[in-house]
Amino acid sequence: MSRRFVLLALALLVALAGGGLFWQRNASKGDAGQNQAAQQPLGLFTSLPILWGEHADLRDVLAEPSNSHSAKSVLEHHGKVVALDTLADLSRFDRLIMAQPRPLMPEENVALDGWVRAGGRALVFADPMLTQDSAFALGDKRRPQDVVLISPILGRWGLELRFDDAQTLGVRENAGEGVPVNLPGQFAIRTGGVDARCKIGPERLIARCRIGKGRVLLVADAALLEADDDQGVLADRLDTLLTESFGD
Repeated sequence: MSRRFVLLALALLVALAGGGLFWQRNASKGDAGQNQAAQQPLGLFTSLPILWGEHADLRDVLAEPSNSHSAKSVLEHHGKVVALDTLADLSRFDRLIMAQPRPLMPEENVALDGWVRAGGRALVFADPMLTQDSAFALGDKRRPQDVVLISPILGRWGLELRFDDAQTLGVRENAGEGVPVNLPGQFAIRTGGVDARCKIGPERLIARCRIGKGRVLLVADAALLEADDDQGVLADRLDTLLTESFGD
C-alpha cells in the first residue's frame, strides 16, 4: 500500500469525522433552541377546559390526569403555558393564545390592541357557534363560551366575523387550510381607516394580520380544540398553526 494512498485515506476519515461533529453540534443547537422556546411563557386566555376538565367538584379537578386534553401537550411543546383570567396586563408575554375567550372588558380591548401593536404575537380561535359538548348547562358561568363575542377588537383590527346558519352540522376539513371545522364562521374585511393589514385565506376561515409591529392569526372555529383526538389529527394541525403564529 503506497504512502500516498494511506495519507488520502486518513484525510477522508478526518473529513468524515469533522462532518459528523458538525451535524452533531447543529443538531444539539436545534434541540437547545427548541428547549429554550418550550421554557418561554405562553399566555392562554380561554373558556375551554384545556388545562382543567369540566368538574363541579374541586377534588375531581385535582384528581384528573394532567394530560387529559389533547391540546394541552401541544401547547406545552411551544412554551410554558400560563393561564390568564384577564388581558389587562400582558407585559410579561410576547406570545398569547385566545381560545373561545369570554367577552373582553373595554380596558382589555385597549390593552390587547396596544400589546399587539408593540410587537406581540397572538393565535386566536373565535368560534361563532361552538359545537363542543359541555358538562354544564346553558347559563352556567363554568360553561365554555358558546358564541364568541369579541367584535370590538376584531373591528379595531379591520375584521368582521360572520356566520352562515344554513350550514350542516358535522366535522369536515377546510379545503384550503387543511383544518378540521364544524359550523365555522367566516372573516370579512371591514373598510374605514384601520391601519391593520389582514389577508383572509380559503373559505374565509383564517385571517392573517399584521398590526403595528405585531401579528395575529385568527381562526373562525374552535373544533381543532376538541378534547377527543384519538388519531392525533387535531394535534398535528394545532401544532402547525402554533408554529406559523410563533415561529418556533
